[in-house]
Amino acid sequence: MTGPEIHVEFAPELHLFVPRARPAGAVRAATDGVSTLGHLVESLGVPLTEVGTLLVDGREVPPGHIPAGGESVRVRPVRHPQRVPGAPLRFLLDVHLGTLARRLRLLGVDTAYESTDLGDPALAALSAAEKRVMLSRDRGLLRRRELWAGAFVYSTRPDEQLQEVLDRFRPALRPWTRCTACNGLLRTATKEEVAEQLKGGTRRSYDVFAQCTACGRAYWRGAHHEQLEAIVERAMSRGTQGG
Repeated sequence: MTGPEIHVEFAPELHLFVPRARPAGAVRAATDGVSTLGHLVESLGVPLTEVGTLLVDGREVPPGHIPAGGESVRVRPVRHPQRVPGAPLRFLLDVHLGTLARRLRLLGVDTAYESTDLGDPALAALSAAEKRVMLSRDRGLLRRRELWAGAFVYSTRPDEQLQEVLDRFRPALRPWTRCTACNGLLRTATKEEVAEQLKGGTRRSYDVFAQCTACGRAYWRGAHHEQLEAIVERAMSRGTQGG
């Protein structure tokens, strides 16, 4: 049996999560006197990771607020840049965001990622254990309570995904300092140290190398360097190298 209704209005940025919303982004929802406002908002389709401020009749309330019939709720999006207190800013990406993971690592951003699907429970547990912000397009994953923190990735295009994350969180950028394969830190290496990974042409053509301190992978300015450098230059030119 449903209880008294409340009026819920979502900010335009959140409309994509609410298929039942009218053009103005407003819905009427029943209350039961027990469920929290945060639970109700998520039941309407919006992960709390995307909610910045909840206003009830003009006053700010926490997600734990128990709504009463007749209240008018406004749901605002997260403000940018978003601060995540309590731990150094670092990320965990699900299996569908491999290109984004490599690009964040290219920029020196601490980014955990596995190419095999660990499953939502394991990802949420890892986010909590390592205090990493979970980035995903899976709304169900982002609604898991054990997450340390999370964010929905709105675009399906890697270039736009990268800019979304940089604009939202303003991570410190330290390009060319992390392994794009495993996230380990890079160090300068001699040709002799990485010789076994080099083919004849590479051995003859290049003299400057780096090596991952975790997995041992060697790096040099090869055929794709200009493309990677363009990604780095775009990121740095947008003024996203905050701390």
